[in-house]
Amino acid sequence: MASGNGSNLQALIDAGKSGNLGGCVELVISGSIESHALLRAEKSDIDSLYVRSMVRDGGTVLEELKKKKIGLVVLAGYMDILGSDFVEAYRGRIINIHPSLIPSFSGMGYYGQKVHSAVIERGVKLTGATVHFVDEGADTGPIIIQKPVTVEDKDTPETIGKKVLEVEHEIIVEAVRLYCKGKLDLSKGRVEILS
Repeated sequence: MASGNGSNLQALIDAGKSGNLGGCVELVISGSIESHALLRAEKSDIDSLYVRSMVRDGGTVLEELKKKKIGLVVLAGYMDILGSDFVEAYRGRIINIHPSLIPSFSGMGYYGQKVHSAVIERGVKLTGATVHFVDEGADTGPIIIQKPVTVEDKDTPETIGKKVLEVEHEIIVEAVRLYCKGKLDLSKGRVEILS
């Protein structure tokens, strides 16, 4: 599920095609009809679906996921709130990528460039990206992987965004690979990566 440019989606598509994912992208869902993610899906011959509102149309999406036997939902820059019924139906099978080291600069109102602007304003020296399981809260689910990047005095929100996006591509692929290989254990309420 992606709403914007879809570069994390492309990283997943490429990893799936190369055999390094342990699975493949079967369906792309976007909350924006103008999303470049829909074009990436079309170019890769992947089915796609535009959904105006997940709260209103979540049932339709669930039907489509069941029909296609989708095992994992990946929010790769998806900008809509998932309904609680949707989260419950796929509990432990929805992951999200966030452009900060959660719990810093996360939750309602923190997305995209707003995160990187807040990083500059606060003067932190490290930021990064986090992949986590989704629960009913905003960026509150169990963390799977985090990777930091250094914030330098000369950085702008745009330069931080580029650095963070590079690590997002790495860790979203790794998190999906670990999930597909059955290496993520949630039994203790937090994620343990199995060897």
